[in-house]
Amino acid sequence: MTYSRRDLAKVLLASAPAYAAWAKINSTVDGVRLGVCTYSFREMPRANGDAIGPVIGALKECQAGIIELFSPQVEPENVMFSRLMHEATTPGPDGKVPTMQQISAKYHAAMQGPEAKKYREDLRQWRLTTPAGYFKEVRKRFDDAGIDVFAYTLNFSKDFTDEELDKCFEQAKALKVQTIASSTQVSMLPRLKPLAEKHKVYVALHGHSDTKHPDEFSTPATFQKALDTSNWFRVNLDIGHFSAGGFNPVEYINDHHDRITHLHIKDRKNNDGPNAPFGQGDTPIKPVLALLKEKKYSIPALVEYEYKGEGTPVAEVKKCLAYMKSAVEA
Repeated sequence: MTYSRRDLAKVLLASAPAYAAWAKINSTVDGVRLGVCTYSFREMPRANGDAIGPVIGALKECQAGIIELFSPQVEPENVMFSRLMHEATTPGPDGKVPTMQQISAKYHAAMQGPEAKKYREDLRQWRLTTPAGYFKEVRKRFDDAGIDVFAYTLNFSKDFTDEELDKCFEQAKALKVQTIASSTQVSMLPRLKPLAEKHKVYVALHGHSDTKHPDEFSTPATFQKALDTSNWFRVNLDIGHFSAGGFNPVEYINDHHDRITHLHIKDRKNNDGPNAPFGQGDTPIKPVLALLKEKKYSIPALVEYEYKGEGTPVAEVKKCLAYMKSAVEA
């Protein structure tokens, strides 16, 4: 049979949805949605200034089909931040990796310097002037690679202007995400509430293990302040930080699963201890994954690689995913 060009075009168009479905990376295991925070690849060098291409390549190698996209990989490179992240995971002369407190102190000190202040203002102007089409193209690159961008990392600090905050929500919508994951402060809730409700984008609060400061999200009580403020506030539970802070992530997930958007999976030692390779810390990773499987909670569990590994970030993330897959299948 001879096909005309029009007939051939119809055949190709009809087969396109099937091909797209075939190309999608499926990292769901026994109903549990496993994926990666692209922050895990923060030390990967850019390719001619582009961070997205290397990140997509890493995700394909790891076969991770769902992600939280780290905003510094979308935005202009922060050379100082990249340097700090490298130093944060590099052992000192004594062979020890810096503690969370040391890393935090170094970061906050660096933020006061002229290099950081210049980058901050340049970034603000970039956010205010970059068209939505740029973010739509970023999303298309992930879609074409078969990777679902579930959430977008935007760490809202008090130095954001109102216009900048509004632009960030618009950019999240251009990326076609319904969830912004944010390490922010409790005192930012009144500023974020009207924007989340206006744009109909969830702000998922990410907590840490520093329970001494009431303005930092870390405890069930601080998360509850957000949940009580607006239905557009959610929890992005980092089970490593939550456990290291002295709380039980299994109980919290079971009690609040309807208000949790996604999980960050890492392993840490108790009592605000250091990060550790999966299975070598005190975080109940396996019980958390067993809960997701048993209760059929559709909450993505995303690797956040932060410990000092022996291999490349890709190699270590693959180990983390293999550990989680094995736990789910057990």
